Amino acid sequence: MTGVATLIRQPWLWAWVGALVVWLATAVFTGGKGSGEVLSAAMTFGAFFVIVALGQMFVITLGPGNVDLSIPACMTLAGTVAMKSMDGASAMIPVGLLLALVIGAGVGTLNYSLIRLLRIPPIIATLSSSFIFQSAAIWWNRGLRVKPPEALADFTTAKIAGVPVIALFVVVLAILGHVLLTRTIYGRGVVAIGQNMRAAHLAGVKVERIRAATYIMCATLAGLCGYLLAAFSGGAALNMGEEYLLSSIAVVVIGGTSVAGGFANVPGLWGASLFLFLLVTMLNTFGAGAGVRLVLTGLIIIGVIVAASGGKART
Repeated sequence: MTGVATLIRQPWLWAWVGALVVWLATAVFTGGKGSGEVLSAAMTFGAFFVIVALGQMFVITLGPGNVDLSIPACMTLAGTVAMKSMDGASAMIPVGLLLALVIGAGVGTLNYSLIRLLRIPPIIATLSSSFIFQSAAIWWNRGLRVKPPEALADFTTAKIAGVPVIALFVVVLAILGHVLLTRTIYGRGVVAIGQNMRAAHLAGVKVERIRAATYIMCATLAGLCGYLLAAFSGGAALNMGEEYLLSSIAVVVIGGTSVAGGFANVPGLWGASLFLFLLVTMLNTFGAGAGVRLVLTGLIIIGVIVAASGGKART
């Protein structure tokens, strides 16, 4: 019984329960037809959400006010530059990946510079910088949609025994993120800063160094996501990152990470990502109108967050 009680108190559990419930509801409504395809699609699109949410999770864990709103613009810029630079050539895939990661790191560096040097609140700093990055993407794109190299596109759409390869890749990435959060000095430093920045500083934590690394990592992951998403969707589009602005935050919160900082967990990111995709799929399957979908989506998300916060453990 103690083990069951401990499991119920885990904040990430409720996101997984929510995902399972909406998937089962969809399967029952359709008589099981296409339920496997729906789950496969959820894993594919959920993988992109997890990539950006992983970085956003570390940023939010730094404490109140810490959030990165430049993720969509960073994704667009990285995807656009990478696709145009590769120009469909498979031999240029490593170069395109490197460019996407470098752009992400550059975005993160600029974001933190605005926060640290100019004393601009993170929300304002990252929102303001996003206009610069989005404008750069528009200038670089010039209305063109360059197709990705065939080998890269195949990677983002390939499946092994029905499981998307990109989902397996992101599972490994999430495991690395979990290890980074729970088993390294850096991860413990992020949590300590989120709990009490002054106390962390007095304890010898390199506060500003860790904050800088966190914003850089978040933007770098956004650049990686832009690179993979552009390959998956047949090329970079100027609006490709729009839905990842609020979704990256929603996935983090639904997954059980505290918006007050100082507490985070990685397993909930996958559960929340699957939940969000499957929830929209379920409402579409039920034939709910656009307005009804939005209202029900909001209410269900609130319910999951309340359930998760009710059993949240800070250990």
